[in-house]
Amino acid sequence: MIRVSGLTKDYGARRAIDNLTFDAQRGEILGFLGPNGAGKTTTMRILTGYMPPTSGKAEVGGFDVVEQSLDVRKLVGYLPETVPLYPEMTVYDYLKFMADLRKLSNAEERIDEVIETVHMEERADGYIEKLSKGMRQRVGLAQALLHKPEVLILDEPTIGLDPAQIIEVRNLIREIGKERTVLLSTHILSEAQQVCNRVLIINKGKIVTEDTPEHLQTRLSGATRVIIRIRGDATDVHPIVEKIPGVLNVSKISADSLEFETAPGMDARPDVARALIRDGYDLLELHAANISLEDIFLQLTREEPAVPEIGVVPEIETPEEN
Repeated sequence: MIRVSGLTKDYGARRAIDNLTFDAQRGEILGFLGPNGAGKTTTMRILTGYMPPTSGKAEVGGFDVVEQSLDVRKLVGYLPETVPLYPEMTVYDYLKFMADLRKLSNAEERIDEVIETVHMEERADGYIEKLSKGMRQRVGLAQALLHKPEVLILDEPTIGLDPAQIIEVRNLIREIGKERTVLLSTHILSEAQQVCNRVLIINKGKIVTEDTPEHLQTRLSGATRVIIRIRGDATDVHPIVEKIPGVLNVSKISADSLEFETAPGMDARPDVARALIRDGYDLLELHAANISLEDIFLQLTREEPAVPEIGVVPEIETPEEN
């Protein structure tokens, strides 16, 4: 349903997104993951017809987002990070207003359906200004679903919600994603891990990698994180462990425990165990720890690429040089 090829957006001399290419199919929840300022919102605004790209091509449902913008908007439901609501309206009146803008023939029926979908039956007659942040997010999601869009684009849908509300919204997104294409932007790693079928990591306007959360953990982790616990002070065994071939980044995590990584393709655990036992230490525990999506994300974005530029941009002069 979504097909992007070579998508690029420039703001003056700054390149916000650089040659993005990806797709998303019906029934798939694609997580658009990256730090703030990575280019996620810019990409979503292009896909919703809010702004044109500088170059490249993007299609939604086979329609070009620039040449066939109105057709695209009929297919897309969009929940921006800051939901544009009218606080003086009731929930029902706001949804009726949005339904009228879209000229829905079955407006009242659809309003009742989306209110039930987002579990706001008891708040339908309440004023938006009286709603909590979480409830307002639900209203925004309800308006995005009004016209039964085939593609749902959600920009940070759980931001500002409490833990119970986050769980509810995640469950709702999973249910919606069974029948629609969902593009979900987030910088919350656990959200992408729990909700998305596939994750696309973007940094400084470029795609760093994409895969399922599970495959990312096995494919990109490379190194294995190992925790050891001894009887006594772990500081004593630190120099022993770090000298063993294949051991990287040894650090003390508690009085009696160390953590280290093994080089990709190597398993230093047997050598570590033998060395500690040989030197007379009681080895109480040795096990590999799971590497989370957060670890992978930090690994991929730790060394940030230079900001893409257009041609040659002169250095910024200091005030004294002006």
